[in-house]
Amino acid sequence: MTMMNARVQSASRAWGRWAAAAAALAAGPALAVNDLKGGPGVNQINLPEPVTTIARDQMWLHNFMLIVCLVIFVAVFGVMFYSIFKHRKSKGAVSANFHESVAVEIAWTVVPFLIVIGMALPATKVVVAMKDTTNADLTIKATGYQWKWGYDYIKGEGEGIGFLATLDTEQREASNSGNPQPVDNYLLKVDNPLVVPVDKKVRIITTANDVIHAWMVPAFGVKQDAIPGFVRDTWFKAEKVGDYYGQCAELCGKEHAYMPIHVKVVSAEDYAKWVDGKKKEMAAKADDPSKVWEQAALVARGEKVYAANCAVCHKPDGKGAGPIKALDASALVLSDNHLEQIQVLLNGRMDKGMPAWKQLSDTDIAAVITYTKNSWSNKTGQTVQPAEIVAARK
Repeated sequence: MTMMNARVQSASRAWGRWAAAAAALAAGPALAVNDLKGGPGVNQINLPEPVTTIARDQMWLHNFMLIVCLVIFVAVFGVMFYSIFKHRKSKGAVSANFHESVAVEIAWTVVPFLIVIGMALPATKVVVAMKDTTNADLTIKATGYQWKWGYDYIKGEGEGIGFLATLDTEQREASNSGNPQPVDNYLLKVDNPLVVPVDKKVRIITTANDVIHAWMVPAFGVKQDAIPGFVRDTWFKAEKVGDYYGQCAELCGKEHAYMPIHVKVVSAEDYAKWVDGKKKEMAAKADDPSKVWEQAALVARGEKVYAANCAVCHKPDGKGAGPIKALDASALVLSDNHLEQIQVLLNGRMDKGMPAWKQLSDTDIAAVITYTKNSWSNKTGQTVQPAEIVAARK
């Protein structure tokens, strides 16, 4: 009896261990990230939650079209498989001998026509609404750069504000490490999000500085190409306060995956406070381009500009990588002809994969050039003043 009880207890323990293992296997590994409010969700298969009328109409249109296509699929294949089964040769079915039927021909012409019209009418209504950018409360120009977004508030409250939005440095470094820590907003965090007021019609004018980009925020139902030399426009009217995310939706080069969009929708009161603070911040940073700077001050400022904009490609040590030219011991950087390096920063070298940086201020360009000329092994002692940049722009 004792032996029997021992066997039962042993079997019970084994069964318990197996059940626990099966339960753990069924549960799977715990998810390291969660759904990002206003952004992508874990294992998301549906469109994101809409926060604009256009996005809501698009979701309705998507579901409507899906149902129509599903009904057609079931009807066509249902009739086909029924006919194959009902009139199979093994049951002695004999094919009918006829040529044409006016009624059938009219039916298969009229019915698809009505279906197309039924699908086209609501689709046209949504497309027309998407392009109605009139009577906007706020107009913002979004310029695509390799690889960041530039925003200029050109009409409405906040007019005159302008800034660049770049992928957060820590997230880029995490990506470069090859072993990033799991976070909900991975590769979607920027240093300067686009800020807009809730319940206001915002017109977005898109263009690009170098190659084709695309400004896309799924929760707004917005995707608009940004093409060099052209302007396109779209609009949205966010109905909920919150953070909403998107990405460049056009393959724009090797850093395409590092060009996120972050739109912060705030209340009217908070937006007014943000505008006031941003204008004060810009006024404080405004530089007199005729000011003559000391070299140490330019180098210190240039180091920050380099880390935020140049280190991604040229590396923090200036050694470059692959086709990216090294700045350390570069003949161009060591040259006492400042204009050559200035022209490269202002106009870029697309044949070498170097984008233009004319969107930076004259002082920032002068600072970063001075930094590269006096860092690493480049101990030239040369200083580039903002006035040289002003002259080169003319």
